[in-house]
Amino acid sequence: MLSDTLSTELQRYAIGPRIKALRLRKKLGLVQLAGHTGLSPAMLSKIERGQMFPTLPTLLRIAMVFGVGLDHFFNADKEEPLIAIVRKEQRLKLPSPPGEKHPAFLFESLDYPASDRRMEAFYAEFPVDSPPSEPHQHGSAEFIYVAQRSAYSQCEWQGVRAGYGGRCVFRLERSA
Repeated sequence: MLSDTLSTELQRYAIGPRIKALRLRKKLGLVQLAGHTGLSPAMLSKIERGQMFPTLPTLLRIAMVFGVGLDHFFNADKEEPLIAIVRKEQRLKLPSPPGEKHPAFLFESLDYPASDRRMEAFYAEFPVDSPPSEPHQHGSAEFIYVAQRSAYSQCEWQGVRAGYGGRCVFRLERSA
């Protein structure tokens, strides 16, 4: 149990509301976030409502799902650097769907230190023997570069296949 002093000081950082804001911005439900982090929806709900504070390893698991660093939760008003470097050994390879023995694909965030970006960069590997991935939605524009073989993407009713060296770009929502 935390003392009142520690609890008050931790509440100043508003970690729970910041997590909730990230989750809503990405249009994720608590159950979806739980699946990506390995945490329970109940625990995430308590964290978001400020009823409990996450440990640093727990907060890091959440941060990596959203592609932000731990400093996002502690220095929100700090000016962002113009350049952010993510070295290969710093990236975490995550399965999709989470927790599957044979996931449809593995992905790594390439730009997690940079926040408020218009487009997110991911590196994804689709094992040859993997099942097809389920349709999913991202909260921003998407850019796909095919480094080997070919990939098929579908956005609303339109599908496209890109071969080796090909690329496609699409945005989440069309303008009215």
